[in-house]
Order: sequence, then C-alpha cells, then structure tokens
Amino acid sequence: MSYTALYRKFRPDKFEDVKGQEHIVTTLKNQIKANRIGHAYLFTGTRGTGKTSVAKIFARAVNCEHPVDGSPCGECSLCRAIAGGASMNVIEIDAASNNGVDNIREIVDEVSFSPATGKYKVYIIDEVHMLSIGAFNALLKTLEEPPSYVIFILATTEVHKIPITILSRCQRYDFRRITIDTIADRMKALMEEEQIRIEDRALRYIAKMADGSMRDGLSLLDQCIAFHLGQELTYEKVLDVLGAVDTEVFGRLFRCMLQGDVQGCVSLLEEIVMQGRELTQFIGDMAWYLRNLMLAKSTDNIEDVIDVSAENLLRLKEEAELADLDTIMRYIRIFSELSGQIRYAAQKRILIEMTLIKVCRPAMETTQDALLDRVRQIEDKLENGVFQPPEREAAAPGTMPAGRPARPELPRPELPRAIPDDVKRIVGKWPSIVGNTDNPMKMYLKSAKLSLGGDNRLVIVLEDGPASDYFIRHEDNKEQLELLLAEFAGGKVEVDFQAVESGEEFEASYVDLSKVIHMEIEEEE
Repeated sequence: MSYTALYRKFRPDKFEDVKGQEHIVTTLKNQIKANRIGHAYLFTGTRGTGKTSVAKIFARAVNCEHPVDGSPCGECSLCRAIAGGASMNVIEIDAASNNGVDNIREIVDEVSFSPATGKYKVYIIDEVHMLSIGAFNALLKTLEEPPSYVIFILATTEVHKIPITILSRCQRYDFRRITIDTIADRMKALMEEEQIRIEDRALRYIAKMADGSMRDGLSLLDQCIAFHLGQELTYEKVLDVLGAVDTEVFGRLFRCMLQGDVQGCVSLLEEIVMQGRELTQFIGDMAWYLRNLMLAKSTDNIEDVIDVSAENLLRLKEEAELADLDTIMRYIRIFSELSGQIRYAAQKRILIEMTLIKVCRPAMETTQDALLDRVRQIEDKLENGVFQPPEREAAAPGTMPAGRPARPELPRPELPRAIPDDVKRIVGKWPSIVGNTDNPMKMYLKSAKLSLGGDNRLVIVLEDGPASDYFIRHEDNKEQLELLLAEFAGGKVEVDFQAVESGEEFEASYVDLSKVIHMEIEEEE
C-alpha cells in the first residue's frame, strides 16, 4: 500500500478533531443541533487552517442519520459514502480550474434536482476567488435563493477578491492562524500514535516554521522524519533538514552590526552559506529575532508575546540592553525590506552582503533612524576615547593620508592678551554645560572647540557637516544654547559659530581656550 502523507492521514473527520478554530466549530455544531442551518457559508483564512476539512465535516454532519452532539457519527451509510467520495450529495469544485461561466451554469442546472438520499446537497467551491466576473454573476441568483435542500460552502484565502454582492449573501467565518502551542501539541499526539521519538524543542521549532498552518507543520514534520528515518528527531537534525540557523547566530550577528564590524558580519554570513543554510529563511528569522528584541526592549512582561525558552528569553533581554530602541527599529526596517527583495534576487548572497554593509555604515543612508544610529556610533567612540576621522586611521604618524593634497603650513594664531570673565566662566564650566543639553546637541558639543574672536566674543568651532549645520542653519538651536550659556555666565553672551574640516585647520587658525585658561589658573595657584 502506498504511503499517505501525515496531513492527509490525520485529516480531521469530526468537529472535535479540529484544532484552533473553536469559535467556528461551536457555532456550526449549535446550528446543526438547533436545525438552524444556513444556505450559504463563506470560509476564509490563510492556508492550512482547516477550511476544507471543516466544510467536509459539516457536509457529513448535515446528512448524518445519527449525529452526535452536532458531529457526524461516522458509522451510518451516508457518513461512510461521503467520507469515501462515493456520495452524490457532496460535490467539491476547484474554482482555480473550473472558473468559467459554463462551469457555474452546470451547477445551477444540477441544483434543481433533489438528493436521492439524505437531506442536503452540499456544494464546496474551493478557491472561489478564482471565479471570473461572469461566473460570479451566474452564481448570484442561485446563491441568494437556492432550494431548501442545497447548501453552498465557499472557501478562499483571498476574501478581498470576492464581489460584495456574493459576500452579502453568505455567513462569513474567519479561520484564525493556529498558535504554536496548538500545532506542537497536535503533532506531539500524532507522533506518539506513530511511535516516533522527537524532542519537544524540535516540535516547537517546526510549529513556529509552520506560520500558523497545521498542514504546513505536518508537511515539514513529514519531511524531517523521512530524512532521519528510524532515528530520534532532535532539534539539530531539524535545523539541518530545514536549512535553518541556530538562534545563537542571530545574537552574534547583532553584536557585529552594533559595533559596525563589516568583516565580522561578512565572515558570519560565509559561515552560514558554507553550512548550506537557506538564505531567504535566514533573513526572515533575523527579522523575527529583531522583532523579539524590540518587544524585550519595550516592555517587561513579554513571556506571553515572545515564544522562546526561558534560557533564550534571558539572553534576549541581555542583548536588548546593548542597543537603543531606535537602532533596533532601524535594523528591523532594513531587514524587512531585504526580506521582500531577496525572494526575487538572482544573487541572494551579494544582496545580503550589501545590506550588512549598509547596516554597519549608517552614513550610507539619509533617513532619520540612520542619522540617529550615526550619532550613537560616534557617542560610543567618544566615550571609549577611540574616535578618529576614518581617513586618518590608516595614516602613519606625521604623514598626510593617501589621496589628500598636502596642506600649506599656516602661521600659528596669536594668544589673546585678555579673556573676558564671562568667557572664562563658560570655558571652565564647559563639561557641565554640555551635560545639561539633550541629544543630538550634546553629541555635537562634545567634539566642539572653544576659541575667541577678534572682538572678544566666544567662538564655538565645530566640525564641518551635520554638527555645524545644526547651529548655523537652525537659529532656534543657536538661541537655545545662548540661553544656557547666559545662565552659567550670569549674563548675556555673544556667540559665533565657525566650521572647520579637520583638527589641523583648527590648530592652525584658532586658539584653544581650554588650554590657555588652564595655564592661567595654574600660574595663579
């Protein structure tokens, strides 16, 4: 005898076997017990959630000679005939291949003939959204006023494609995605019946990969069993069969991205490719991991929302503390976009490598979340004392970076003869002043230099780019800082903002007031 796939072998044959759709099952059973059966039903929901199975059970139940609590008995001649596909009372139609007007007209002609045995003729039209407009119009009148012995059950995964005139004539039932727990429990019971050993962790992973579909879960389980036939099915073996990646890898990749470590990210991707993992699934799982990080960062009580073990949940909370929420949400946006692109990409690996470089180099993007990530990276470098412009990192001491023309020597600026008291107070309290500001102003002021203008006005020298633009192009930011300086100095302070391209230009053109004032304080002491 040929082998029967698990999802076919264990297809529910009574309402009690249907899992995850209790709201629908209870309603249909009550209708049968109370003899309040409608003439047209619409079953809608994602794949593998039980639409066709419930339709077949309902067709048997309404014709059953001895129903038990609204479910078919499975023992009478009508139940056995319908289950074996030998009854003329239940007609299944695939609208994907029978979607024309002529196909529906045949149904309309047959409706006029009453069933030879049983109470009802049940028409189950699967994938009904595939019908043409003409076919829908041909069905319309019959669907509205069918004979008393006819029931239509329309099943679809894309309810938005069905005309409103059809929808308004049906009782609509929305099939929900089945939870991971429900799928795992069902598969565990089936494996005990089949006498196959499998780890609970492996079952839960397969249930997660099913994405709410019981049929997909059983198909994946069938695939794993066939690959490791006669062996205990472990979590690692399931990962091998499905081309999946252990969750620990996502944490390693997340740390590399936060550090801007392009080489580490690419090396990790190389490791995943050499293991033969499915790249499309890897990107989807990475986006899901980042989603879990976002939830762990946003709330304390996430045990009911995030479906992971206690050990992984603890590690997830620790990793969530490594980054701020804006950075995590930026990563989610980038990987979500990549997930949509990679399905149709010819060079998946190259596309992922480009994305990882973009993640590690937020300067390549102009979005607001990328700017915030750049600010975070600069702040980290400043706090660790390792910040240096990228073009200077590879240059030897005392030499100019490659590709940049030598800058002519400029005369050293003269030291000021006298520094106003209010400027001295500001320079002496500069760390406190910066500490009283908010980001991004705080980040820009941390790298600012203080000098003195020709008319004894305070000059704040900033790096040319976002830092200088923040004050020079936005008057309200400048006024906000001047008010803060006035509080520390005890009076109004006139401030000029200047921009320089490098530290050498500042040293050549300006006096560093912090050094001058420290020297004077030391001499007085």
